[in-house]
Amino acid sequence: MKMYVFDMEIIDKNGNSYDIEIKHKQEITNISFTPESRELIFLNNDKITNILKTNEHQFRKVLHIKRKDTFYKGCKLRFALRDKKAVADFNDSSKIIVLDKRNRNVNSYVRNVGIKKINKIYTDGSFLEKKGKGGYVVIIENLKGEYTLRSFETKVKSSCLIELLPAIKGLEILKNIDKIRIITDSQYVRKGLTEWIINWKLNDWFTANGEKVKNIEYWKKFDKLTENKYIEFEWVKAHSNHFENTMCDLYAKDIANKT
Repeated sequence: MKMYVFDMEIIDKNGNSYDIEIKHKQEITNISFTPESRELIFLNNDKITNILKTNEHQFRKVLHIKRKDTFYKGCKLRFALRDKKAVADFNDSSKIIVLDKRNRNVNSYVRNVGIKKINKIYTDGSFLEKKGKGGYVVIIENLKGEYTLRSFETKVKSSCLIELLPAIKGLEILKNIDKIRIITDSQYVRKGLTEWIINWKLNDWFTANGEKVKNIEYWKKFDKLTENKYIEFEWVKAHSNHFENTMCDLYAKDIANKT
């Protein structure tokens, strides 16, 4: 999937609207955007404008995710757009998002059904605020359908990070396997590595709001562990009687409850 990288700078403010300059390679175009009403006006008719219009849903998301207080003259942001991205498919939780980083390429796309024969990593975590501790679990299913369960205690005080830790651990366990499916009930895990991390890295691990990305060292590790691999991300709804996810949840809570 072709990807375009842009540099954006707010160059002026007119009432509630902001004049924004957007660069791609050696070309420049301009837009006007009003954060309060989310009104977007394309001020030119050129190559960059055509790319932005073709991928307007993605472009609007970049603008909409910024808080109103982060719009000011001089604000700069780098962002990437996937050309003609199937946005609806990426947002469909029933579909599998693929991250393919083999052959020195990085590609992300959606599948209705994953590869039939593939090693699977089932994950879940639990944090108990009253005890100030948590636990997370990884279930590995190999190509023969055999299961291996690993559980870990942690003092990490972040529910999101506790969801990320077992995915990292699973990739460490399967470090010599190049095709893997990660089954998780966390959109933080599913979306982070397949969509969000691209713009985080372009902005030196800052968000669109100018804040440092949380859990940077873990995202960097997660990213590195997927090098030269084909990874499928499958989302399952928590507490929906999905057998492996339920097992991960029960064991994670058990670990977190231990004194």
